[in-house]
Amino acid sequence: GQRPPPVATDREEQRRLLQNRPDQPRSPRVLRVAIIGAPNAGKSTLSNQLLGRKVFPVSRKVHTTRCKARGVVTHQDTQLVSPADKGHNLDEAMLTDPWDSMKHADLVLVLVDVSDHWTRNSLSKEVLKCLSQFPHIPSVLVLNKVDLLKKKFLLLEIATDLTEGIVNGKKLEVKSALKQDSSSSAKSPLQENKVTGSPFGQERNQAQEGSGLDRSSDVGVAGTGEAQGPKPHGPEDLKDTKGWPHFQEIFMLAALRGEEVDTLKRYLLMQAKPGPWEFHSDVLTNQSPQEICDNIIREKILEYLPLEVPYGVTQVTEIWEEGECGELLIVQSFLVPRESHKRMLIGRGGKVISRIAQEAGQDLMNAFLCDVRLKLKVEVKS
Repeated sequence: GQRPPPVATDREEQRRLLQNRPDQPRSPRVLRVAIIGAPNAGKSTLSNQLLGRKVFPVSRKVHTTRCKARGVVTHQDTQLVSPADKGHNLDEAMLTDPWDSMKHADLVLVLVDVSDHWTRNSLSKEVLKCLSQFPHIPSVLVLNKVDLLKKKFLLLEIATDLTEGIVNGKKLEVKSALKQDSSSSAKSPLQENKVTGSPFGQERNQAQEGSGLDRSSDVGVAGTGEAQGPKPHGPEDLKDTKGWPHFQEIFMLAALRGEEVDTLKRYLLMQAKPGPWEFHSDVLTNQSPQEICDNIIREKILEYLPLEVPYGVTQVTEIWEEGECGELLIVQSFLVPRESHKRMLIGRGGKVISRIAQEAGQDLMNAFLCDVRLKLKVEVKS
């Protein structure tokens, strides 16, 4: 596969790249993908894995992804673009963002964290609202964090709840799978159903491997019966609804470990339609290098400090320059409202701030593909 390009380290260079006319191939194809899901479903992690570089911050705390950041995957003649926004956390105040990205999407990925037993058996009201508002946009269910699920047989129950038992117009039927003969290449029935109506040609077997239920599972799913196409739902229809019966496919993956992300990526590339590229193939994101840097450092602050502290931190970049050997030198100050916050940020013996600098520096090297020397300071706002 093609290695993803690094992000430009220079603001002007990045601006030039974004303004560059796309280097259209002979027959360009494009797919705008919206990723929506509850907070912490793993949207940014999945986006980073699809891009092949970390350009979006990831944190267990809410609202890590703040800017209208877009990601761009270019593979041969095909470009995958996330429209408008990384599907902000879908709470009321933020609803305008997912609406926005849905409006311009050709395909919607609905991400569900199957390791969260409180939320995994029903789609959030906001997600259902989005789907029912745009029923004509094809949608795919992505079950994330399957590696954290000890009891793999639960995947079937979760999938059935979230799809109301219907995928791609066919009914999911539970039936026990015969103990598979190791010499045959038979798949568990859910995998067979996954393949039904999916556009893979000869690639089927490799591409589908593992995206259905675990091979060892005793239950499977087979498609029978026909279902009607989606119709727009009114809000009153959503009250008792848990799932969405109009998903075209189900994928199961572990975004953090990168497991099965390629299967999903291949599927997305195959769904692309003829159309002009939006970006030059060297563009990975529309964020400026400074935004990426701020966001990644902020992610670490969110990770290592108690809840209320990070939201009072102002980040100021004092130095951003290229050193003699091509390394990037960044000096950033954190301005905090209280002396106690300063002590927390620095940590005992400077432990916290040096950990933030080390981890953020590592992430920035991965994004920019160059050596990064990151220095952080903390001051109390006067």
